[in-house]
Amino acid sequence: MIDLRTLMIALVLLTLAGNVTALDVGEKAPEFSRSALVNSQHHNLSDYLGKVVYVDFWASWCGPCRQSLPALDALYSEFTEQGFVVLAVNVDAYLDDAKTFLKAYPVSYPVLRDPDNRLPAVYGVKGMPTAFLLDRQGTVRRVHEGFRIGDAQRIRAEILNLLAEES
Repeated sequence: MIDLRTLMIALVLLTLAGNVTALDVGEKAPEFSRSALVNSQHHNLSDYLGKVVYVDFWASWCGPCRQSLPALDALYSEFTEQGFVVLAVNVDAYLDDAKTFLKAYPVSYPVLRDPDNRLPAVYGVKGMPTAFLLDRQGTVRRVHEGFRIGDAQRIRAEILNLLAEES
């Protein structure tokens, strides 16, 4: 059964998605600045220029996120030394929901809080999870919606290709 809070969040995301244009491959990723959910450390997207960045929008009520977050954590652990970063942006209305989820599915990469819930509209997110793979110059090279078995291998190959490119 879907609770009222989940329904409200879904309606807001659908409304926002209908009013914006989704960010497309080849476009520069919009700058953002958010604090980490756990330690409040501040992160600016521009701080990661020169790295391959996976900006992942997720929520605790998202079923596929139970698979995507651990898969991304494995990729982050594998490639962080080579210049790969995951920035997860949580869109939960309630901080406790996100924290509870992360206790069950812990990750080692930065998880950011979007308290005003503006970033999904800026990026044109239509559903959870949605991610944007950015090259070293901050250009969107892949938009990934949803998460299914086998996606981690395709994402891994895309990361390897971008890490092999010169800055």
